[in-house]
Amino acid sequence: MTSRPRPARTRKAPEERRAEILRTAARIGLEEGLERITLRRVADELGVRPGLVGHYFPAADLLVSEAFADAAARERAALLPADEESLPPADRLARYLARLTDGEYLDLSRLWLNARHLSRFKEHLRAAVAAEEAVNRAVLTDLVAEGVRAGEFTTDDPAGATLHILITVDGLGAYANDDGQVDHPVLDDMALTTAERVLGLPKGTLRARSTRPAAP
Repeated sequence: MTSRPRPARTRKAPEERRAEILRTAARIGLEEGLERITLRRVADELGVRPGLVGHYFPAADLLVSEAFADAAARERAALLPADEESLPPADRLARYLARLTDGEYLDLSRLWLNARHLSRFKEHLRAAVAAEEAVNRAVLTDLVAEGVRAGEFTTDDPAGATLHILITVDGLGAYANDDGQVDHPVLDDMALTTAERVLGLPKGTLRARSTRPAAP
């Protein structure tokens, strides 16, 4: 009896394999926590040997830090999607803050809470957290400055206004693991109302604009 030949295994290009490993680790970090990212766990998810993962990431700490950065960058792109760049700055800011606080991105809040805690003990993760924080500040500061130039926002300190907004968002994120024990309507609009206050907007402006359909 002639045995059936096994199908040849397709070897992925190094950059494709590395990206696949990162995406898998980032998903584990978002869904289960950064502590659950190990070379063996990622290898099991992909159906490969741990040594293959170790070839691209010799130390688990390197994989954890890059997985966090990858997840944070992907979520930032989803919060401020490229197809909304033509919208007025106030609409983009409103949608960004509403998305961040409506529960859909709860895993992202937990990821940041998790990363900031672990970064006390992991040098590479600490550097990744600092780098992603800097990008978030720069992106939001640019958006606020654009709104000032367009006459939508009123502030002489876009960077300072951005810090007010992001620190409020981070404060709300500190409750990401409370399972609804802190339940008050003020939490739903706190980031929006903070942004309105520091940008000289009437109360309710950003909530209204967060659901406004884009002009055709």
